[in-house]
Amino acid sequence: MTRIPTRHLGTLAVSAQGFGCMGMSHGYGSSDDEQSVGTLHHALDLGVTLFDTADFYGSGHNEQLVGRALAHRRDEAVITTKFGFANRFGEPTAIRGDAAYVRQACEASLRRLGTDHIDLYYQHRVDPGVPIEETVGAMAELVREGKVRHLGLSEAGPATIRRAHAVHPISALQSEWSLWTRDLESGDGAAAVCRELGIGLVPFSPLGRGFLTGRYTSVEGLEESDARRSMPRFADGNLERNLAIVERLEELAAARGVTAGQLALAWVQHRGEDVVPIPGTRRRTYLEENVAALDLALSADELAAIEAAAPRDRVAGTRYDASALRYVNG
Repeated sequence: MTRIPTRHLGTLAVSAQGFGCMGMSHGYGSSDDEQSVGTLHHALDLGVTLFDTADFYGSGHNEQLVGRALAHRRDEAVITTKFGFANRFGEPTAIRGDAAYVRQACEASLRRLGTDHIDLYYQHRVDPGVPIEETVGAMAELVREGKVRHLGLSEAGPATIRRAHAVHPISALQSEWSLWTRDLESGDGAAAVCRELGIGLVPFSPLGRGFLTGRYTSVEGLEESDARRSMPRFADGNLERNLAIVERLEELAAARGVTAGQLALAWVQHRGEDVVPIPGTRRRTYLEENVAALDLALSADELAAIEAAAPRDRVAGTRYDASALRYVNG
């Protein structure tokens, strides 16, 4: 395994593959903190520098976990976190981007992370009731105070990205991007705007919430608290159709001597030098498998074959339910 190369999110240098920490506290059932800490330490040892969390994950638990795990090597880690879900402690669902909340959320994240600065601070979802200029203006104040180094947006639409970038340089857009979620790729979509403005792209769920690895053929083995149980693409009818995509990926992967997950992840890595996916896992073995995908060079013919195996119009079901989709591409 080669040393992980460097890519840039705006002017921020990071490892070409990051680490999504959400699943250690949120969304995918129960986990073991000590196992998670060991995996995060191993990621650092492998050369991963970009670690992604959010105040929403586990109602703050994930930030505390990440902060504790990385404290002893803080200067090696680029820590990113997010704000915006004001319901993270059980309040009614609300997205907030007002200036007062931006500051309140940042101060709370700094305390939980146990650090004096956040390397990259994202707005988790765009607040439709607050002008993006107010939100980013408040985030820019945090940069001037040294509490934040770089700014990002998550699941923002093209027009919002332009308006935000006009207030303060945006370093990264974090959105879902994988073989079965390709909204960013439309001709006038967010990826095109980011590339015009020099903004890096950070795909979350690059393995389709684990589905593209081939490890999930039903939801029966998932814990009751696992969010995938309620996601449309894992529902009866949709699941079976989507499994046909994975089966074809597994055939292509076997021909290369790799796993389906590595092939799917390498496809995302090949989207451009400005792309830094953040696959997540709790286990060292899967971490090593993900990092090894960086060594997988794909020819134009192989990329075409992968896309033919997973055509965007054949994916069954939306990635979220209707209530969550309201805040996508905001």
